[in-house]
Amino acid sequence: MNVLVLNCGSSSAKFAVINPVSGQEAVSGIAQRLGSKHASLDWKRNGSKESRPIPGAHHEEALRAVVALLHELGLADDLVGIGHRVVHGGSKFSGSMKITPEVVAMVEACIPLGPLHNPPNLLGIKVAQELFPTMLQVGVFDTAFHQTMPPVAYTYPVPHEWLEAHGVRRYGFHGTSHRFVARHALTLTGLPADDHAIVTAHLGNGCSCTAVRNGRSVDTTMGLTPLEGVMMGTRSGSVDPAIIGHVSTALKRSAQDVLDVLNKKSGLLGVSGLSNDMRTVEEAAAAGNARASLALDIFCYVLAKAIAGLVVPLGRLDALAFTGGIGENSVTVRARTVELLGFLGLTLDPALNAVHGRGQHGRITTGMRPQALVVPTNEELMIAMDTADIAQSAS
Repeated sequence: MNVLVLNCGSSSAKFAVINPVSGQEAVSGIAQRLGSKHASLDWKRNGSKESRPIPGAHHEEALRAVVALLHELGLADDLVGIGHRVVHGGSKFSGSMKITPEVVAMVEACIPLGPLHNPPNLLGIKVAQELFPTMLQVGVFDTAFHQTMPPVAYTYPVPHEWLEAHGVRRYGFHGTSHRFVARHALTLTGLPADDHAIVTAHLGNGCSCTAVRNGRSVDTTMGLTPLEGVMMGTRSGSVDPAIIGHVSTALKRSAQDVLDVLNKKSGLLGVSGLSNDMRTVEEAAAAGNARASLALDIFCYVLAKAIAGLVVPLGRLDALAFTGGIGENSVTVRARTVELLGFLGLTLDPALNAVHGRGQHGRITTGMRPQALVVPTNEELMIAMDTADIAQSAS
């Protein structure tokens, strides 16, 4: 029993065929650099990596190439469903849903909220429906997990008409990852399912933190869009919104131009002037690069402030779970962040942190409560599990 998981981004399409029970991947890969002469389809199967060029391919051609590959590998006929990552579901979806024409229409209605992500997400759905016309298709929404936030957490202090007429509110993102990590953290820590307070920190090129109380998101750092919150690879995170008008006037650029810079040329890249990759920034900081050092300091400082702020809606902190490319791999970021949060009772164990908590259920601190731990995320498995659950309930 396998599920095909599709994640169509703005310039790539990730895919995986996963057994939702065992978690085993039969194949996984990515069609990347889409729209360029260097576009390629890369995949991994049974530990070996392969690649083939698909020059000039856009999303539709790339997805057809993915499906052709699955047929070649004998994996296309053993699927119970196809799970699609959909970035922005607005406030319309509080869980994963079987894709129907009504669901597609609601996702289309959310395009103004997710203009970069929802169109390729919808294209993935369209092509999959064409190639697998009788197959169950399921939408798994990044925003769904955060629909349990109370109004005090999701309402911005702006004219209420903006919320009612234009949907201006905090939605939150990375929900599939936060849900998976919070659930797995319970297993690793032994915390009771009906009484726990966890902050999950998803740290990659995009970063967000979520307060999870008894399995439910009660607050999160990303907002109307993925630009709000903590510092990220190329995104600024939360800044004074008056910056947009000030820089627009100073540089004689449009507000949209300034927003593009805040999304694509800020964060680690903007401060360091070197890279959006934390590994590069850390190496440069260690070599004495002042701007790289500042970027690293700001990243950890802003992150620690955000985590501390999320303890307010939780009422206490039982566990802090680091995940994502930076969260799972950066010894330095975890160490500095935990040190800044020492007033919450967290004390780093440098030896455990150095090995990412391996052998200790992910734990990188000395105490058992509160504790910080490393929890590898697996959004693809979460999507596969949701798809299989819906397939089972529909049968």
